[in-house]
Amino acid sequence: MQLNDKIYIAGHRGMVGGAISRRLQTLGYTNLVTRSSAELDLRSQAAVNEFFATEKPEYVFLAAAKVGGIHANNTYRAEFLYDNLIMEANIIHAAWQNGVKKLMFLGSSCIYPKLAPQPLREDSLLTGPLEPTNEPYAIAKIAGIKLCEAYRDQYGANFISVMPTNLYGIGDNYHPENSHVLPALIRRFHEAKESGASNVTVWGSGTPKREFLFADDLAAACVYLMLHYDEKELVNIGTGEDLTIRELAETVKEVVGFTGELVFDSSKPDGTPRKLMDVSKLHKLGWKHSVELKEGLEQAYADFLQKNQMVTL
Repeated sequence: MQLNDKIYIAGHRGMVGGAISRRLQTLGYTNLVTRSSAELDLRSQAAVNEFFATEKPEYVFLAAAKVGGIHANNTYRAEFLYDNLIMEANIIHAAWQNGVKKLMFLGSSCIYPKLAPQPLREDSLLTGPLEPTNEPYAIAKIAGIKLCEAYRDQYGANFISVMPTNLYGIGDNYHPENSHVLPALIRRFHEAKESGASNVTVWGSGTPKREFLFADDLAAACVYLMLHYDEKELVNIGTGEDLTIRELAETVKEVVGFTGELVFDSSKPDGTPRKLMDVSKLHKLGWKHSVELKEGLEQAYADFLQKNQMVTL
């Protein structure tokens, strides 16, 4: 991948696609191709085919997806399955038809079985039932992985897949109902601080453990693997480190500057006791994360404040 090669970033307005765009620009890549959803409906096969035939990108980062938290995944099950299936199928097929040199498909850690051994290894894929609440999204992502493998097997296409852990960072979604746990905590602590609330209640006991990766670290890993990895098997991307929800909440509380109490509602469900990625393969390939949680949270909160200020103006 040369600095002047044409690189298409599908989903550049999302947190992940935006981070990949920033990383490539920082490294000096100058020929980036992007389209907003208003300009190009990735669910339209005809539109996607026309785009690829016209632009002829040489490399593709497939970061476009319909995403959301548990509530959104469980409520819009048909949309999460259909939209993600059709978008990835259109892009992967058009990439092959138009001679793309290399494509990277970004999945999600939810592809792994609900009760897979911890930490989650790449070879745990399809070894057991999925978590029911986000099964449609997971099924779509698994199909994307298998599409990349199939186009490699049948046509020799250099299509690779990576599986990020839980992400946060610049450009995150802070919607009160459709966001993931970490941006939801940032919003709740901020609103509690602004309103002068005496406490913030967090669902569950606070004992489950989760892993979080700063989106710009993910982008660095993606570009690294695009340059150095050409194999069929998927690669986990994460920190290989986790912390309890209590520790997470206390860190967010400190970063936001909320001085009230933290209350855990143990009558609410905890979810999976632990969700940690095995990143030994990634480390052997020569990449390790560099942004620790508190530093990343400070950047994410600054981004939230900027967005919140723009909304309230």
